[in-house]
Amino acid sequence: MRALHRKLLRDLLGFKGQVAAIAVVIAAGVMVLIIGATTLDAVRQAQQAFYQSHQFAEVFSELKRAPESLGEVLGGIAGVNLVETRVQAPVRLEIAGFDDPVRGLVLSVPEGRQPLVNRLAVRAGSLPEPGHDYQAAISEPLAEAHGLRPGDSLRAIINGRLETLTISGVVLSPEFVYQVGPADLLPDYERYGVLWMGRRALGRAFDMDGAFNSVVLTLQAGADERGVIEALDDLLAPYGSVGAYGRADQPSHFFIKEEIAQLRVMGTLLPAVFLGVAAFLLHVLMARVVRTQRQQVAILKAFGYGKGAIALHYLLFTAVIVVLGAVLGMTLGAWAAEGLAGLYAEYFRFPEMHFRVAPRVIALALLIAAGAALSGTWQAVRGAAAQQPASAMRPPTPERFARGRCEGALLRRLLDQPSRIILRNLARHPIKSGLSVLGIALSVALLLLGSYQFGSVTRLMEIQYGKVLRMDQHLIFTEPTSEGALAELRALPGVLYVEPYRSVPVRLRKGVREYRTSIYGLESRPRLRQVLDARHAPVTVPEEGLLLTSYLAEYLGVHPGETLRVEIMEGRRRTLDLTLAATVEEPVGVSAYMERRTLNRLLGEGPAMSGAWLLTDAHREAALFERLWEMPRIAGIGMISQAEAHLRDYLDSTMLMFMGILLLLAASIAFAVVYNNARITLAERERELATLRVLGFSRGEVAWILVGEIILLTLGAIPLGWLLGSGLAWLVNQAISADMFRLPFVLEPSIYAFSAAGVVLAALLSVGLMARRLARIDMVSSLKTE
Repeated sequence: MRALHRKLLRDLLGFKGQVAAIAVVIAAGVMVLIIGATTLDAVRQAQQAFYQSHQFAEVFSELKRAPESLGEVLGGIAGVNLVETRVQAPVRLEIAGFDDPVRGLVLSVPEGRQPLVNRLAVRAGSLPEPGHDYQAAISEPLAEAHGLRPGDSLRAIINGRLETLTISGVVLSPEFVYQVGPADLLPDYERYGVLWMGRRALGRAFDMDGAFNSVVLTLQAGADERGVIEALDDLLAPYGSVGAYGRADQPSHFFIKEEIAQLRVMGTLLPAVFLGVAAFLLHVLMARVVRTQRQQVAILKAFGYGKGAIALHYLLFTAVIVVLGAVLGMTLGAWAAEGLAGLYAEYFRFPEMHFRVAPRVIALALLIAAGAALSGTWQAVRGAAAQQPASAMRPPTPERFARGRCEGALLRRLLDQPSRIILRNLARHPIKSGLSVLGIALSVALLLLGSYQFGSVTRLMEIQYGKVLRMDQHLIFTEPTSEGALAELRALPGVLYVEPYRSVPVRLRKGVREYRTSIYGLESRPRLRQVLDARHAPVTVPEEGLLLTSYLAEYLGVHPGETLRVEIMEGRRRTLDLTLAATVEEPVGVSAYMERRTLNRLLGEGPAMSGAWLLTDAHREAALFERLWEMPRIAGIGMISQAEAHLRDYLDSTMLMFMGILLLLAASIAFAVVYNNARITLAERERELATLRVLGFSRGEVAWILVGEIILLTLGAIPLGWLLGSGLAWLVNQAISADMFRLPFVLEPSIYAFSAAGVVLAALLSVGLMARRLARIDMVSSLKTE
């Protein structure tokens, strides 16, 4: 074995504590990178494979009713590849043994064959057979939620008539990978499902013989999507079209796209933070190694070792740390990604989704970790290689010391000698002290970053379900209904208060930016569905003008007092220029609001409503649902308590689970940073501490010099860590803000206290380990000249 290799092994063993600490930091960064990249790859590859193999549509449009012959005309639009016309309608289901209301969507499939577009993946059984009018295939999530199999039956209200359907098969569709109901944000498989019936049977049930009310298209390669959408709108406008839209606005695809965007953020921003800390620690460690081995480097050069050999030796030292950390991080990352597989398979229903760590991800992790390590150690390695043997053989030039402020009469009276030694050492080495404070501050920042989202999620739930959504039930009508129906709703058992709303799909435009959403027409002073200002206080809906969530207003680039173009996508389609009256704050969803009667007037209709929110007596829910089941005009019943529970479960199992892992990593890094700093401090001052013991200082006084310095550096780093952590938390908060939800940026005092307590605990553990080493100092060997 070459001499430098033996020296490398001795150095690694001699610095094993610091090596392990830095390897943990690298492992944390690599682990986060592996989790993010592996999950991102799994979701993206499963999505692409399912979309391609089952001809997922690229353009969608819903309308009132159009003749089937129009389908051939649609196929002639320039750029269109495949066209599939169909019938779709809301449906209410009754499932044996389940008392809550179940909403559904039923779509037609061609008789005896798969659709050309949005083909179905049959998981069990088969598609509805020709001639069997009341057969239906159901979505796999609905089947699993209720234990349904081919051959079972369920009851459904189809166009006001109660029918019994026989399940022919269980399927998955690329159109419903993320199966979520209208106006919902998260899947509720027990209370919402999708069904497919034969075209003839469904057409007769909804008076759509020879007609369709939905069309989906695929495009030719290189086709202009916007041009196809405009041509489609022109052709379907006379038939009550609500406006065609591209795949980017399709609900299921939209939610997957949002999730992929968040995974991309988690897989880039957070590893950069962790690996940046690792680079800093490596810089500190390597600078200390080179400084203490000046004479060894000089001797090696005197014996003929060149600059390249010396540089390679220290680079290998760094490489060993990187490899140890990367292997640990990849092992933990693969294990955590495997655990996330079941979670993503629950929310995103692909026929196949494989979680595996790709070789390119491993190579990327190694490359990034090595780059971070090299950036932190290159300066120290270059300095070691550049040393001249003669100058390096000489001991370092003694430092010039002078009386400092800690030598003043006042401080001499207030502080004992060991305490003055602590202050004197910190003041005489400001750069080294500053780097130590920065390192510990980074660990405080990581603890704060790992814990802040727990409070933000709690705040989101308080705002959304304590202030915004104050109803118990959400009723959706099959079509806009007269206000006269309110009296009927108020008379239902258990109903305490009813609040109507009108919703209409719109396309908002400002300049070159546009966004598809809905305008909700609310009462001027809504009680059950409130809109909030920036301080989360309820606001009055103005009689004129539009309210937008601040997130949407910022996206469109519109400010209060300015006008924006609103294209109504329902009924008599028209384009209006409306003034933005004000912006409102909502943590969930992206919507627009107006006073309901003003919206009715703009639509050219009388007082109408699309649905109603109910405040009810929980003890009479069973009687209420029984009566609602008998009302054919109600297309769906949403339970707000269930929506809240599902949102909480989603946040707990996705974001908070990820942040929980991050918090554990941050805690381990905090200990690694503080321990690394304490270990280096002891090594650098071992001779000085042994000298003080020989001069008569007690063991406790000598220990206090080391412990007091660590405590003082830790306490000084906490405020800086709070500042850095607040900045990192804000950056992450902004990066993960999306249309689906936006976490309030809340930093409670408990978050600051937790991050400070975490690093103080790490300091105490490090002090405990250092105390044992301090007690075993050999004063004779420590006092020998290096």
